[in-house]
Amino acid sequence: MRGRLPRTLALPVTAAMLALSATPALADTTIPTTPIPQPANPSQAPISSPSQPQPLGHAVGEAGTALGMLRLLPNAVTTGAILPGVGEQLPKQSALEGGVGLSSAQANSESYLTYERAIAQATPFGLSVAGNSPQAPGSLAQTALPDNPQPISGGLNAPQNPLLNIGLLNGSAHARWSDTLGPCVDTISDASTSVANLSLLNVIPSLSGLSLDQLNLPAGAKVEKGLNPANPLSALGGLLSGGGQTQAQGSLVNVPNALSSRSTVKLVDMPGTKNKAVESTSTMQAVKVDILGGLFSVAVASQPTLKVTSTGDAKTSKVDYTAPVLKLMSGGKELFTFDASKPAEIPLGLPLSGLLDAQKAGADQLKNVPIVNGLVDLVGAGVKPLTDAAKNFVLDLGVLRLSVAGLDKKGTDMTTPFKGYQLGASARLLDVQVLPTVGLKNLLPKNIADGLPSSLAQLSLGEQVARAYAPTGGVQCGTTKPPAPAPGGGEQPGGAPKNLAYTAGAYSAVPLFWSGTAMLLVGVVLVAAMPGRRRRTVPVTQRPFKPSPRPRD
Repeated sequence: MRGRLPRTLALPVTAAMLALSATPALADTTIPTTPIPQPANPSQAPISSPSQPQPLGHAVGEAGTALGMLRLLPNAVTTGAILPGVGEQLPKQSALEGGVGLSSAQANSESYLTYERAIAQATPFGLSVAGNSPQAPGSLAQTALPDNPQPISGGLNAPQNPLLNIGLLNGSAHARWSDTLGPCVDTISDASTSVANLSLLNVIPSLSGLSLDQLNLPAGAKVEKGLNPANPLSALGGLLSGGGQTQAQGSLVNVPNALSSRSTVKLVDMPGTKNKAVESTSTMQAVKVDILGGLFSVAVASQPTLKVTSTGDAKTSKVDYTAPVLKLMSGGKELFTFDASKPAEIPLGLPLSGLLDAQKAGADQLKNVPIVNGLVDLVGAGVKPLTDAAKNFVLDLGVLRLSVAGLDKKGTDMTTPFKGYQLGASARLLDVQVLPTVGLKNLLPKNIADGLPSSLAQLSLGEQVARAYAPTGGVQCGTTKPPAPAPGGGEQPGGAPKNLAYTAGAYSAVPLFWSGTAMLLVGVVLVAAMPGRRRRTVPVTQRPFKPSPRPRD
């Protein structure tokens, strides 16, 4: 064993010495660490990297258009909020909101995720219950980056229901954004929708569950013959169809012809400079809108267009609005032209027995009931205005208000995320409201009358919203140079460090393992290559005598 002891210790000692001598060298060696993550799909847009050339332009814009909006019990539900007490300070929401033919175009150079720089959406319909909006099926959406050379398009037929009936609805969405020039493309975002026909509201849900015979009529009063007392009050005594499906002849609002909208965001030239301004535009096209199954119609003499342009300066930014000209028609005759300052109000009345005698028109029954706008439609006698005596036999059911929402605009100087000017505006083509009257509240049971909202139902056609935000001096079109790397492989200016810091011994585990293995093999080779000493043989004659137990002479 004494002869094999050095060979036994040679291997571990050699490996230990080589490993210990290599430890200081490993500590000074640059070891690659976790790289910046890249998307698994090559076509997916990567997270923006400051180390790459970036566009100079900063631009934010948005445009939205809705062909039709239905609001039930507006301002009736408290807005939900995470913080206690905040919901009471916010405007109240409608119990139900439904939108038809929604188009939205958005541009935002300040978005952290590159695929949110440009968004175009075309939605056939949307729904919000007490402020909560689920995702609607059949929606079209396109985002950039990456850039999209071609738009996407599609169509949808919605099922019939008591609130709205939509014909074939087509939509298109196109989002553009350059990875080098940013918003400096032809059109950043473009979304459009078109619908063949549209019918809205054949029942008033806030009056459901009541019939005419449940009203608190004056003593001895009865509804006029020809008017069924079992008719639901939610159908306004027979003006609406009140069935399970919305029909054009029994709807509060019907658009028989094509209706279309378009929303765009793009950059436009500015006089005297090579910089650009942000322009958001909302347009809508409509021809005719029927009211109360065709008893009245609204002719759209001019198409509304809302255009908001921001140059980054309040003095040169502007809002261009082409207000619609609406004419109220009945029986082919123009009643009057109304605008935002002059709404049209149509009273709705319930005829009582004795009206025909007071009218003295020579007719024995009514053709269309209730009484609309003070006119009575008699069988064989045509439409006649009510006489003063006949007005005492009419009870108020409500008022149908037709109005044009005036232009509402607001501008603000901004410093975050960049210094500039933001300008926004909104408008609506036509508002149709069913308003309760004091007479209706007196007819209803007290528990229902006390909870009656200020508006039984509200329809809006052609809602338009536009917003533009540009930096001071306008949007620059160009590309920045990538920052130079920091000396010594340290942290890049405004970016991620080149090498991550050591946070655990695991960073050195793999290099030490392979280095130790290599040194171990080298030690084996060195020991095996060293020559060994031969054992010397002692002659027999020179061997010492063994000790004897007995003394010798």
